[in-house]
Amino acid sequence: GKRLVAAETCTWLRNHFKTALSQAKPEVDQLFLNGINHIFFHGTCYSPKEAPWPGWLFYASMEYNPRNAIWRDAPFLNAYVTRCQSILQSGNPSNDVAIYWPIYDIWHSPEGMQQRLTVHGPEWLTESSTGDAARWLKAKGYGFDYISDRQLAAGLAKPYRVVMVPKTEHMPIDTLKVLIALADEGKPVVFLESLPRDVPGFKDYNQRRGELQSLVKNKERMVVDWEGLRDRLESSGVRREPMVDSGLEFIRRTHESGFHYFVANMGEQPVDGWIALGTPLESAVIMDPRSGETGMATLNEDSEIYLQLLPGETRILRTFQNKSGDGPSWPLLENVKEDPLTLEGKWNVTFIEGDPKLPDPFETSELESWTESGGEESKRFAGTARYSLEFTLPETKADDWTIDLGEVRESARVSLNGKPAANLWSVPFRANVGQFLQSGKNLLELEVTNLSANRIRDLDVRGVEWKIFYDANIVDHNYRPFDASRWEIVPSGLLGPVRLIPMKSITP
Repeated sequence: GKRLVAAETCTWLRNHFKTALSQAKPEVDQLFLNGINHIFFHGTCYSPKEAPWPGWLFYASMEYNPRNAIWRDAPFLNAYVTRCQSILQSGNPSNDVAIYWPIYDIWHSPEGMQQRLTVHGPEWLTESSTGDAARWLKAKGYGFDYISDRQLAAGLAKPYRVVMVPKTEHMPIDTLKVLIALADEGKPVVFLESLPRDVPGFKDYNQRRGELQSLVKNKERMVVDWEGLRDRLESSGVRREPMVDSGLEFIRRTHESGFHYFVANMGEQPVDGWIALGTPLESAVIMDPRSGETGMATLNEDSEIYLQLLPGETRILRTFQNKSGDGPSWPLLENVKEDPLTLEGKWNVTFIEGDPKLPDPFETSELESWTESGGEESKRFAGTARYSLEFTLPETKADDWTIDLGEVRESARVSLNGKPAANLWSVPFRANVGQFLQSGKNLLELEVTNLSANRIRDLDVRGVEWKIFYDANIVDHNYRPFDASRWEIVPSGLLGPVRLIPMKSITP
């Protein structure tokens, strides 16, 4: 096959100018988990510099372009994608199961002659026997690929440990012969629930149907029900990844000395503990693809890796089968049993970049949307404001400190004492910043960027005619006429609370 699997990305995530980077990342992660390793954002539309804002647009609603306020921090998402894709485009896939895709059952569907592969109508897969099998395999921790009649005929099933055939009604004779031949050669071939019962099409129908019935005769041993599927897979050497039992999702690939794992916590609960892998290893490196930080993983006697992932976090693991690694260890931290420090006081807020006009600076002791505190101009502003606060670091004994920004609308660059400390643009909005803190007085500066939603809303409220790109930017994400005048003002800026959490190192 080809090394790149590409996908149009985040086209209709939310309405125009309402998509945050933090909302794009989970969609990107889902694509990576499903085997995509080459994404392209659908929404970077050309516009002449002299065109009044918002310039030339088209229907795709993410608006991933320089006229959108989120563009300022888009390089952080791009860097995340680069790190992930650099791994996911290297080596080779490492899936043990090939699932046959019964295209002829779809073509025999009475729902109509046209079966579209669209985001609005995924029933052709999700509500099929193939979809049921895929969900089961994913939930149980088995990696799989789909395989077609043509690929089976070309011999592409040979690298897989098992070929699984979901419940299938119609199957070409040639495909059935290939599957039986594979089984005769020793390749485990599993028919889920039943053998195929019919052939597709009407040419020489009776002859072909009779041949199929002859081929499946006495082949019941190849059939397995849902209860026996796991035993059949394990007896066939299919590797299960137990990390799914902890709520983690993964995709696995090979490299020259071991395996790469892209691991994501897409759930609502943190993961903090020993994680077994389905492949052998002597050592492993952990990378946080959001920050680029790396370190050697902590392993126990059973070669389990200690992982800590908050909801929304991802890690890349690079395992080695025959060598021990060198380098600094990946930090393992837990909260010190003391209350975190909530940063309070007088925040100075200065608007530093954006349009249509920079609002006046203001001071506040309560963090809330700048549309509430920053005057009338702030209600239509799209851009960046700098929040500054001086605070005193307590004499709490800690190995590190984690800053937690609370609610951020929508991304933030963090500086401490004049030094860049973190770029927080996705959940969780927190980072370890102990190396940037000093005893006594400290200065925290946050450059927070919002969406452009309030700015486009203002144009529609005032009746400004901005839809100048012919027949292409006039619908919303539900394909209805776009009208932002009905929107509520979108919260913007730092809503907090901002906390510093003392952390201590642990040795599990």
